[in-house]
Amino acid sequence: MKAQRQQIAAGQRAVSALNRLYRRGRADRWSALFGQVAVYSFAVTAITGVFLLFFYKPSMTQVTYHGSYHKLDGVQMSQAYRSTLDISFDVRAGLLMRQIHNWASLMFIAAVCLHLLRLYFTGAFPRRRWLDWVIWVTLLTLGMAAGLSGTILPDDTMSGGSLSVFQGVTLSIPVIGTHLTTWIFGADFPGHEIIPRAYWLHVAVLPVVMIALLALLRRRGRPAVTPVSVAMFWFTCAVLALLGALAQVNPVWLYGPYQPGDISAGAVPGWYLGFLDGALRIMPAWEINVAGHPLALAVLVPAVIVPAAFFTILAVYPLLDRKLTGDRAVPHFLDRPRETATRTAVGAAGITFYGLLWAAAANDEIADHLQLSLYAVTWFFRVAVLAGPVLAFVVTQRLCLGLTRREREETEHGRETGRIVMSPDGGYREIREPVRTPGPALAPAGSGAGRRDEFRRAETSK
Repeated sequence: MKAQRQQIAAGQRAVSALNRLYRRGRADRWSALFGQVAVYSFAVTAITGVFLLFFYKPSMTQVTYHGSYHKLDGVQMSQAYRSTLDISFDVRAGLLMRQIHNWASLMFIAAVCLHLLRLYFTGAFPRRRWLDWVIWVTLLTLGMAAGLSGTILPDDTMSGGSLSVFQGVTLSIPVIGTHLTTWIFGADFPGHEIIPRAYWLHVAVLPVVMIALLALLRRRGRPAVTPVSVAMFWFTCAVLALLGALAQVNPVWLYGPYQPGDISAGAVPGWYLGFLDGALRIMPAWEINVAGHPLALAVLVPAVIVPAAFFTILAVYPLLDRKLTGDRAVPHFLDRPRETATRTAVGAAGITFYGLLWAAAANDEIADHLQLSLYAVTWFFRVAVLAGPVLAFVVTQRLCLGLTRREREETEHGRETGRIVMSPDGGYREIREPVRTPGPALAPAGSGAGRRDEFRRAETSK
């Protein structure tokens, strides 16, 4: 009997533990999906990066290649490019680890972008959680910097092209541009210092800062481990492994070692920097003289001023949102995008602006495939970048206002069914169905939330 009671008690404890896990799993909403994917992608990037550390050589010393890839046999190249080829062809699972590392870094940036969009459109950045928003914006910029520095490390033709663009952007900065370029590259371009410096930035400085920010996010939010989060971790790892095994990315052996002045036709940067390349392509070739010194606005404006203004506004937007709306109450529910028409319209305008710049990075490919003039395509994007966001703002705002107006009318009078009945006195009327007012979306634990439309709330309470 005693043994049976112990078994029953153990079974009850197991059932209780499973019930707690089930309740936690149901509380784990899909809205936290993108943040989880970002963290898990960063973990995979770090693990594969540690593997690659043992075989990569961050040196620009010239050597003659005699390895497994016979098409480059006898070619002069740097130690960095040589070690990248060795990882790809001679190290067991080296190519798989390289590709998983690349895909994980791309997925990290994509997940952070989607998480920021989710926070923005639901208004999940109240005063107490503004620091969380700033941390995610900082993680986005650091992820882009890590992607750029990682692109430079193989020292192939594509990475050399990115390096040339980076040098031109640095030189365009007034007053300090020349000194900054000398400090980064050394005496000459590309010099022999940029690969080692990019290496330590990529493997030490940026990861440490990003880990500290992620740890701060975890300490502030204290997320619970749920079955959904565990399953999402393994699912993210499985997807990245499949991408690394089946989808080729960055085949450096096809591009060859970098030679100053060389560039590959149709070369574009990573997708997350496409907006920068597009802005450089469509900016007119403006240059002015200030105190006898040339100022290249064709590079300074699209590559320095526009990105700096964009990310600064993005970081401080929660403060601007409170000033524009005058809402300083502590929220407890997430907003629906239609109920904050102005904010949603601003977000749609920003996405349109980014998307047009991103598409402009392929203006030569668009002109070639559609048999159009390159100048006509460039001028189209110049006009679209200015007019597109305004049009997107107006259309989105009108749509949101129209949806809330229809929702309000349906709440008051019911939804139209299309069924007409005759009344006993000979009149006709349409049967309307009562509408359940959509309840507020509960915010995830520790995320804060937005407000509800006051007029709709007053009408609903009648």
